[in-house]
Amino acid sequence: MKKTILLFCVALTNIWLLSGCAVNVPMASEEMDLVAKEFKIPAEGNAGVYIYRNEFMGAAIKMNIFIDNWLIGSTASKTYHYLELFPGNYTFMGSSENDSTLNVDVAANKLYYIWQEVKMGIMYARNKLHLVDEFEGQKGVLESKLAISNSIDKNK
Repeated sequence: MKKTILLFCVALTNIWLLSGCAVNVPMASEEMDLVAKEFKIPAEGNAGVYIYRNEFMGAAIKMNIFIDNWLIGSTASKTYHYLELFPGNYTFMGSSENDSTLNVDVAANKLYYIWQEVKMGIMYARNKLHLVDEFEGQKGVLESKLAISNSIDKNK
């Protein structure tokens, strides 16, 4: 009897950990998602930055994204954020069991793609940020849905 209860508890835990709907982040409308996936160069000399997480691994874990210590939102499995920034040097940070930072010098009239890789952790998932090329970045964004980002002070 005890073995059956233990197996049942383990099965329930595994279902919860593997469930894609176990974690929710605020999502943008389908129309906003479609517009962001047109990959247009931003107006007014800004840079466009996509930060995406297109893996299912770690689906039960939200990971926070910061730009220059400003929380812009969280990612979940198969989500992304899109931001327009003034040209300049920015420190991006993904936060989960660990903090992963990436410095990017963004230039006007360019698009940038940052992949938040999910890695196995000790207590829960870890993350690693990577600047990727246009082909890889657009592929990852197209596999994901747009999350709502907090507004940031683009004037730094």
